[in-house]
Amino acid sequence: MSVNTVAFVAKSNTGKTTLLEKLISELKQRGYLVGVIKNDAHKFDIDHPGKDSYRLTAAGADTMLITSSEKLALVKNHAASPSLTYLVETYFADMDIVLAEGFKMSTLPKIELHRKDRSPTLICRGENDDPTLIAVASDEPLDLDVPVLDLNDMNEVADFVEQRFLTGKAVSAID
Repeated sequence: MSVNTVAFVAKSNTGKTTLLEKLISELKQRGYLVGVIKNDAHKFDIDHPGKDSYRLTAAGADTMLITSSEKLALVKNHAASPSLTYLVETYFADMDIVLAEGFKMSTLPKIELHRKDRSPTLICRGENDDPTLIAVASDEPLDLDVPVLDLNDMNEVADFVEQRFLTGKAVSAID
């Protein structure tokens, strides 16, 4: 993948989306173009009955794109989930970094989120020893072979991501 991509993994209800909301905001304030890919293990639908886009897809369109002056949405039917490499190269080539939520089985570099009240074990250490784990963001001290970041210190998490993936990247002009 030509665009730096990092996966944020955790057990359900650990706060992946909340952390990513804060991280996106911090990286945007620092001037970076940030893309996000969310892995959804369930079927999802962004189209809703009664809307023109839904009607066109329901009529049989294999790909349907709706666009306005501010954004676009693409609905593309496929037989199998596209590879992360394909998704990043096709849709995120203009980004400085892509943050992936989930994808715990991927070969992407991973930052695992850990909350002591959620679970005493990690996904990427313990039963599994995932070599792609590059850090853990935790709300308690842990003795690990990778850096342990303070889950509640967004500057620390953003600094780690910036130093690891964005050093030397041109920062977008933001006034």
